[in-house]
Amino acid sequence: MKNILNYFYTASIFSIALITFGGCTHEKAESEETPKEMSQAEKVERGRYLVSTIGCNDCHTPKVFVDGAMKFNEELLLSGHPQDEALPEIDETEVTPGKWYLASSGLTAWVGPWGVSYAANLTPDNATGSGMWTEELFLKMLRTGKFMGLDAGRNIMPPMPWEVYGQMTDDDLKSIFAYIQTIKPISNNVPAYVPPNEIASLKSTK
Repeated sequence: MKNILNYFYTASIFSIALITFGGCTHEKAESEETPKEMSQAEKVERGRYLVSTIGCNDCHTPKVFVDGAMKFNEELLLSGHPQDEALPEIDETEVTPGKWYLASSGLTAWVGPWGVSYAANLTPDNATGSGMWTEELFLKMLRTGKFMGLDAGRNIMPPMPWEVYGQMTDDDLKSIFAYIQTIKPISNNVPAYVPPNEIASLKSTK
């Protein structure tokens, strides 16, 4: 009788151990599952959230003044520096190292020791915006800091913080790209970057 009781006691302990171990294994397996891939709609929504919180509109969207406050021009969302907005005369002696940097009234153009940089048109316009970009190209630009992702191309100029955005996950960058491909395309041919030794030439065109 004692042997029988010992048998059932041992069997019970073993069964409990199996259930406990099996449960832990199952939980561990679930926790190690590959995260579910986002749908396109989820990517777009994630991208909308990121763009609205990491400062993309600060430079890439023209501004309007309402009741003395600067606000984003929702009609020109992410369309970059307006093609018909001429910059005031620039004194290159003010933008040498150690001096003030300058910005246009809408914060879409910036002048400094690097030259004159204009915020790009990120809307999906095929001729002047991101309409012809690919997801791969978009990631490469932000990972390498090279204009249009060209290996031998010029650097992306300040104040674009590509070093920061380039550290985002692939999923986040792909989400941002997915979102900007859904916004209203705007035809806006942003002026080309001006090297520092050509700042003086901007005066002669006024």
